Amino acid sequence: MLLLWKIFVLFSRVALFSWGGGPASLALMQREATAVGWVNAEEFADAVAVGNALPGPIAPQVSAYIGYKLAGIPGATAAAAGTVLPTTILMLIMVAFFFSIKDSPNVKAMLKAVRPVVVGMLIWTAYDMGYTVFGAKQGWQSALTTGWDKVILTLITVGLLTYTPINPAIIVAGAAMIGFLVYR
Repeated sequence: MLLLWKIFVLFSRVALFSWGGGPASLALMQREATAVGWVNAEEFADAVAVGNALPGPIAPQVSAYIGYKLAGIPGATAAAAGTVLPTTILMLIMVAFFFSIKDSPNVKAMLKAVRPVVVGMLIWTAYDMGYTVFGAKQGWQSALTTGWDKVILTLITVGLLTYTPINPAIIVAGAAMIGFLVYR
């Protein structure tokens, strides 16, 4: 029971202290979950990959993955609840207030500064995951040379997402098929 409470509290803290939605919270989630030793960087990358393969918001999916690893279904439930409940309750309280101040010059000014910070957090998360996925511990040049196939998959994904209306779930499913056929 203590572990379930710790799971709930950690993911509540992540939800309450990260801005920009689920993807932006992944940076803090990874930092927190790896700091306590619940997952390593590779396991976190796996959680994000599985979460991206499913419909719906990424943060509760990744947290449920970690919670399940720690304590099965009760752990997944505690993690997902910690990710969703505090911010949902806060949002219900704040939404009425926000609509009364959303046009305030002060609020607009604050949001102008917060938005690029969220982009920075997303870039950091991508960099940190790339470090793990490409195996950059031996250096980026070596990692990109030996992991050229992963670089190609990454570039194809960016191209497809940028220049086509293909649903990301189809890209993830296609990558899973490639992995099944090529990497086993």
